[in-house]
Amino acid sequence: MKDRLFQEILMARQRVYAVDQPTPLEAVSLPVDAEVFVKREDLSSISSFKWRGAYNRMAELTTEQRAPGIVTASAGNHAQGVAVAAARLGIDARIYMPQSTPRMKQVAVRRYGGERVEIVLHGDHYHAAAERAFEDVKTSGSAFVHAYDDFGTMGGQGTLADEIVMSGHGPFDVAYVQIGGGGLAASMACWLKTYYPGIRVVGVEGEEQASMAAAIEAGGPVALDYADVFCDGTAVKQTGANTFSLCSDLLDEFITVTNEEVCNAIQLMWESQHCIPEPSGAMGLAGLLKQGAQLKGQRAVCVITGANLDFGQLAWIGRHADIGGGRRRYFRFTIGERPGTMLELLETAMEGVNIIEFQYGKVDREQAWPVIGFEASPAGLDLLEKRLREIGIPHEDIVYEEDVEFRIIHYEPDLFSHPYFFKIEFPERPGALHDFLDMCRTTGNLCYFNYVFTGEQVGRAMLGFEFETEDMREAFQKNLRESGHTYYEISDSVLKRVL
Repeated sequence: MKDRLFQEILMARQRVYAVDQPTPLEAVSLPVDAEVFVKREDLSSISSFKWRGAYNRMAELTTEQRAPGIVTASAGNHAQGVAVAAARLGIDARIYMPQSTPRMKQVAVRRYGGERVEIVLHGDHYHAAAERAFEDVKTSGSAFVHAYDDFGTMGGQGTLADEIVMSGHGPFDVAYVQIGGGGLAASMACWLKTYYPGIRVVGVEGEEQASMAAAIEAGGPVALDYADVFCDGTAVKQTGANTFSLCSDLLDEFITVTNEEVCNAIQLMWESQHCIPEPSGAMGLAGLLKQGAQLKGQRAVCVITGANLDFGQLAWIGRHADIGGGRRRYFRFTIGERPGTMLELLETAMEGVNIIEFQYGKVDREQAWPVIGFEASPAGLDLLEKRLREIGIPHEDIVYEEDVEFRIIHYEPDLFSHPYFFKIEFPERPGALHDFLDMCRTTGNLCYFNYVFTGEQVGRAMLGFEFETEDMREAFQKNLRESGHTYYEISDSVLKRVL
């Protein structure tokens, strides 16, 4: 099987470059003590490596096989490659995609394929779309162009490994390659191990979509009950029979990464190369970073397989990137419910760390449980927790708890006395928030606090203070007007809903 795949890659070289040019192999600066190169498949004409396999497989079809058109299934990027090939080769293509396929990938398929392509949305994941496509093949007699479990497809994908070898940057000690169905991993391992016999090839899967690891453990392909779709390009419930045999033989190790670790890899690519990969596109890099401590003095390579990212994903990625890199943590504190205790907490142990989030609402007359998000280096966050333990401030790490994840702020408005709610802006600089709370220390008690860092020059928070009397409330409002802070009153209709 390895010899056959090698020949497929060899023959594919004369076909794929009729469609696109080789992509760059770039050195990147990352927080690992190794020389790291990334293969920039995001810079191909469809912003993904998938054009290689799709075009090569379709170019192999005979005239008779092309006549009734072809059928395929895809989570998005393979579909774009098929669309390009359909338009170039004059072949009609019916493409089955999950209903959850990002909109931009559907738009791209129609743009590349034009009248040659028909999109059929079916099911919630690739496996369901593929099953419907196989049913189509049985009734229509059309050829099926597999996204990964086909030697022609794998042969085309392997040309990117050929470009790595031809780049002159080798030899490499280790390669990290993401696994969905396993086609790219198999072809890369086949080609790289031929030219770099000592290279170690590590397959990287998402923590909740590790179909190859499940197949290795079971001794053959098995269907996962569930596949997480954050990394939609690798969300395959069952690996192929061919890719299983090849990967189990050629890959040296299989590891998994979390979605947060993938987000961290995306952020580091943005900071290093101003490139924003799609989640599955950064999975190989996430694996490299996870094993970074093992790579001292080595030369490593991975592939940015695509950058077809829906804009709406950026907010989730931004929030979770620092969690994946160990630079963000959330603590729930236990403090007394009285004026000034929040400020005392900030003054006691928060020096040297950035506060990037507050979630707090009054739920008890005696105690308060504010949630604070911190951003610092991993060593800085460890030092913060050490200080908290030494001082004896009760706290717990709740970074992965659902109410924090979804920013559910618990509060009991019946406990509020003469409340006043408002939005406020303050400069995003160390001490600005402290200074504002210090101004309020003796005038009111904080009963609600909702703030999250957005990356702007100003921070925006929604605050609620309570007062013993209405006169104290009015005095606070007067001080706020004279303070020079930019703030906005909460409308009566919003306040009614809040309270």
